[in-house]
Amino acid sequence: MTKRILLNCDMGESFGAWRMGDDEHAMPLVDQANLACGFHAADPLTMQRTVALAVRHGVSIGAHPSYPDLAGFGRRHLACSPEEVEALVLYQLGALEAFCRAAGSQLAYVKPHGALYNDLVRDDALFDAVLRACAGFRAGLPLMVLALADNTRERRLAESVGVPLLFEAFADRAYLSDGQLAPRRLAGAVHHEPQRILEQALAIARGEPFADLDGQPLRLEADSLCVHGDNPESLAVLRRLRAMLDAA
Repeated sequence: MTKRILLNCDMGESFGAWRMGDDEHAMPLVDQANLACGFHAADPLTMQRTVALAVRHGVSIGAHPSYPDLAGFGRRHLACSPEEVEALVLYQLGALEAFCRAAGSQLAYVKPHGALYNDLVRDDALFDAVLRACAGFRAGLPLMVLALADNTRERRLAESVGVPLLFEAFADRAYLSDGQLAPRRLAGAVHHEPQRILEQALAIARGEPFADLDGQPLRLEADSLCVHGDNPESLAVLRRLRAMLDAA
């Protein structure tokens, strides 16, 4: 392993009486927490409590903005213009930053959620809109994007506005040959077997190839590894992976 890879997890996704995830147990195991900002999940009290939890455990706080899609959990594409996307991302960053400031912290990075995250891979105008929101919010605020087989495009667009990039890979998602995530509608798009999740995570962390959805070798260069912590099996994987990375 040539560099230490960070672990991140999507958190703060409860809403009102609806509970999502096991943030209390996952938070101590990660380096970065991607916190919902109210558009796909979370309410003000959830945001406040999850920020406090991250601060208590010394975890870096990232904003997890999405399309305005509470009913669809942010997983549906919405036909928003680039101007709308820039504004809605800025709106969500400002909301989460308010809770960060009150807790004596600040946003460390931005990771778009769901359909917005996926749309950035294909749409230069939307990618540029999110970059502008990051740059406008605070100079040097990094944007976390999908690590692909080739990220030349993403680097070029980000350099044009001076936004640092963090490249992310997923331990529990299947990949297409170009490094894009396999759509959830496809069989096998989400890994559920703990051993397979762990093996893929360790391969990514070590810079080694792993099997894509078709069984072909794929290698990704990532700064951060996402492991979801919303069920007991993934939490067990997260604990094992944390111990292995700390021992490396």
